[in-house]
Amino acid sequence: MKRLVTILILAAAIWPALVNAQNKQVVELKTVVIDAGHGGHDPGAINGKIYEKNITLSIAKRLGELIRKNYPSVKVIYTRDDDTFVELYKRADIANKNNADLFISIHVNSAGDRSARGHETFVMGQDKNSENFEICRTENSVIVLEEDYSSNYQGFDPGNPESYIIFSLLQNSHLEQSTDFATLIQQCSDSGPIANNRGVKQANFIVLWKCTMPAVLIELGFISNPNDIKALTDKNSQQRIAGNIFKAFQAYKKEYDTEIIISSAPDNKAPESVSAADGRFGVQIMASNRLLPGGSKEFKGWSCKSVKSGRTYKYYIGPYSSRAEASKALPAIRNSFPDAFIINLEK
Repeated sequence: MKRLVTILILAAAIWPALVNAQNKQVVELKTVVIDAGHGGHDPGAINGKIYEKNITLSIAKRLGELIRKNYPSVKVIYTRDDDTFVELYKRADIANKNNADLFISIHVNSAGDRSARGHETFVMGQDKNSENFEICRTENSVIVLEEDYSSNYQGFDPGNPESYIIFSLLQNSHLEQSTDFATLIQQCSDSGPIANNRGVKQANFIVLWKCTMPAVLIELGFISNPNDIKALTDKNSQQRIAGNIFKAFQAYKKEYDTEIIISSAPDNKAPESVSAADGRFGVQIMASNRLLPGGSKEFKGWSCKSVKSGRTYKYYIGPYSSRAEASKALPAIRNSFPDAFIINLEK
């Protein structure tokens, strides 16, 4: 009898934890795409016999090996792992088709002024700074090496400033996460070997344009600067540079790997009473501090939208034109998400 009582007491103690565990799902950074800039007949920036394409490939591979060694469960995909030419739009396609959680594009800068030096990281966005535009124009200009590039990029002309108007119409839903990672890269790179921090910036890079996940473009240093080029071509320094990016990846992954909290209905699981008031309603299924890409397995096949509240993303199915319509859909949704409940999207 005493044994039975003990078992019942233990069961009562751990039951809330078990129920709570069932109401949570773990989200992990599982796939990263590393993009070595340029390649093949596109050498990138040049200084004598030193080509950007070779530097980016070496550091990309070093970064990938560090991730594979320390995180065996993380899938590392390269847009290229040898000296081949890959079109810009295909680089984003590789990331999208593999449902990547993070896209890292690695490049080397160049300038007519040999005193220009340092590292900087870009995210997709609008920036009217003329210097940033010139960097962006240079990187984007490689599309002219592609066959039929005009149709692949909807008539985009990298040399025409008016073509960049299209980017002003885009909304980067992953800007906050991309900026977080870019900031970590800059901070982790301050220890050298290229220590001059030029900051996190926004620019309209085509390679980031169609990425459906957090994405950054890193300019490691200036191939035109005598000090930077020494670090960019030295094998030990290349390993340090890759190590700095890896440290940023570690910190970002630690923040990214979190729990999705499955939203619980306020009182019970019974459908809410229908109000006469109409408006825009949704059925909330979960909340998280991470912006999940469309089609995530966490959505269990449902088409979901998100609304941001503070630093939390609330995921819902809908919208519905009335509470009555949302209530009608609720039972089917609760077959997949038992704790789903109706929310008013206009509040």
